[in-house]
Amino acid sequence: MFQYYTAPEAKAAGLPFSLAVRVGDVLYLSGCLGNVPGTMELVKDGIEAETRQTMANIERVLKANGLGFEDVFKCTVMLADIKQWGAFNKVYLEYFSGPNLPTRSAFGANGLALGAAVEVEAWAYVGSKA
Repeated sequence: MFQYYTAPEAKAAGLPFSLAVRVGDVLYLSGCLGNVPGTMELVKDGIEAETRQTMANIERVLKANGLGFEDVFKCTVMLADIKQWGAFNKVYLEYFSGPNLPTRSAFGANGLALGAAVEVEAWAYVGSKA
């Protein structure tokens, strides 16, 4: 059985996908951008600001499903410019720390939705928090 999650502001923006889908004990989050929730507008001020908003958008979906960053076990990172890897990691590590970091894949992309600099997809373990 699948459980779909889409926030009211995402529905209002007319996004053509769910923000997350739970399958068994795993919550799969769609790729998140650094847009202001409920809009198609990216935050300004560069990769670090956009990464912070991206992570805030991920956190919003996790919290709505009773989870936090400690429940994330896998991330996929897409960067419009792979040379921004270091700047992205600086912010990413503000959200994930300690010895148990999620597994991660990262790659440079030829273009991201809305002209974004970064997109992050995450998988989280629901487990006993059901």
